[in-house]
Amino acid sequence: MPSVSSALDLLRTIWGYPEFRPLQAQAIDHVAAGGDALVLMPTGGGKSLCFQIPALLRDGMGVVVSPLIALMQDQVAALRELGLRAAFLNSTLDPAEARAVQRQARSGELDLLYMAPERLLSDSGMALLDACRIALFAIDEAHCVSQWGHDFRPEYGQLAVLRERWPQVPRVALTATADVPTRHEIVQRLLHDGREFVSSFDRPNIRYRVIEKRDGRAQLLQFIRSEHPGDCGVVYCLSRNTVEEVAALLASHGIDALPYHAGLPAAQRARHLRHFLDDDGVVMVATIAFGMGIDKPDVRFVAHLDMPKSIEGYFQETGRAGRDGQPAQAWMAYGLADVVQQRRLIEQSDAEDAYKRLSSSKLDAMLAFAEAADCRRVQLLAYFGEASAPCGNCDNCLDPPELVDATEAAQKLLSTVYRCRQASGIGFAASHVVDVLRGKVTDKVERFGHQRLSTFGIGADRSEAEWRALVRQLAAQHLLEVDAAHFNVLHLTETSRDVLRGERRIALKHHDPAAGRRRARQAGATRPAMQALSADDLALFDRLRAWRAAVAKEHAVPAYVVFPDSALQAIALARPDCLDALRAIPGVGDKKRDRYGAALLDLIDAATAVP
Repeated sequence: MPSVSSALDLLRTIWGYPEFRPLQAQAIDHVAAGGDALVLMPTGGGKSLCFQIPALLRDGMGVVVSPLIALMQDQVAALRELGLRAAFLNSTLDPAEARAVQRQARSGELDLLYMAPERLLSDSGMALLDACRIALFAIDEAHCVSQWGHDFRPEYGQLAVLRERWPQVPRVALTATADVPTRHEIVQRLLHDGREFVSSFDRPNIRYRVIEKRDGRAQLLQFIRSEHPGDCGVVYCLSRNTVEEVAALLASHGIDALPYHAGLPAAQRARHLRHFLDDDGVVMVATIAFGMGIDKPDVRFVAHLDMPKSIEGYFQETGRAGRDGQPAQAWMAYGLADVVQQRRLIEQSDAEDAYKRLSSSKLDAMLAFAEAADCRRVQLLAYFGEASAPCGNCDNCLDPPELVDATEAAQKLLSTVYRCRQASGIGFAASHVVDVLRGKVTDKVERFGHQRLSTFGIGADRSEAEWRALVRQLAAQHLLEVDAAHFNVLHLTETSRDVLRGERRIALKHHDPAAGRRRARQAGATRPAMQALSADDLALFDRLRAWRAAVAKEHAVPAYVVFPDSALQAIALARPDCLDALRAIPGVGDKKRDRYGAALLDLIDAATAVP
């Protein structure tokens, strides 16, 4: 039976890391011994090692089921940089290249073979694997098997054939996002008596931040220009048109921004993806079509210009920031229109009622996160069943919002919704209700005679923005409903009647634009990824990045495959003076030391010699 000590030897000599992270050693030991496993670790948490090392320890070739071509290519490139025998089979290979990979697989010349599920499930894919000695099957992004999940892919359900056709070959299913029901479905459909290895979902290096959306695009531009100039990032938008408009806006202000969505020609999407993966400082503006397979470690921010539909989606998307463990930000602009938009998408979908109810409950959890007045990380981790303490690294921890008793204001708002409908026989949207509350005489107010209502003008002491914020917060708590299918008309709910009768008190965040700007300044006052570097260290770091870019171009691989930023920063700080000292840097294994050590030491010597 392979031992953890031999696994640790591989970790140190090939990957260049001194110790395993929590649960990695246990998962590797279990799979290497022939057991099935579900490995649930956050993005950047080291899931890949949980199948890569067992594949090296076991006899035969590891077969990795991967959903995206770009992910396969980059992971294979990274493994080859480490000196491992890895290949992929996908549509980018011409027939001769594909036959060469198949010959390598049959003759036992590969440590790892990456395949798309469709390719594996084909008759030719099955025949190939029948002719190979297989060490294990690794099913990446395993949450795709769940039809209740956030990224369902029907072909994943057919992967149960692996258990039936090769019952003696261990299977490891891996994902970064799965609630308890999805975990059970993964184990039931893909594994046999699979043991679950569930690590903490916490990504302490990510700072979570939600701001009230006023002019979302201008706010996004200000966020990037003031807090992340020159940084790599991802901006998520709900619609394709918004993606293209926002990418053009950012580009017009000197930001290297590109659009990405399913409606673009495949060749253009591929070019944009390669530019994002291969180069530094690129901002990708995308729909969630730009999803799985984003393996770039130095993404410094993920921004949402529209609220995601679920915590799972939000967690997976924000998890693409800071995979290198360096500080990163998850920024979201959120407003009442987001609530309306997501409700409309659910109501207008062709899904079954059960799925619509599930989608509504997931949206409710996302709304609760967006409206939270306490630690956002506590809310996020609680959704996945993990208890935690306030993090001190989210907007609400850094500058706690003021909570006020909003019962009286809520009663005024709910009463106005009721009286507008009672007087006219129809419902009205938030903008009209707010006009009545603030005593604003508009053509619509006069047309319906609402200036004569008893609630007309009773909210003149609050701004329009404050009332709209209250509408949003009440809608998030189901004290108001926004009828997205009928002109966003507001409706009372059963629970809103408890508020009107004084049987329920409401404590809500106080809307204070000045406080919001203060929180923004505090949240983004520094760029902590570079805080530890002195001016001289930073100059060396920049030289190392330039050297890395040239090497990556020569090898036709993304820059981070040569070395991630975290390794270059560690080199700039430590300034090793020999190969042995260089080998002590995390992320520098034997192969990379032998291949790049001399060049790195020359760069360090040149920087040290500069007066």
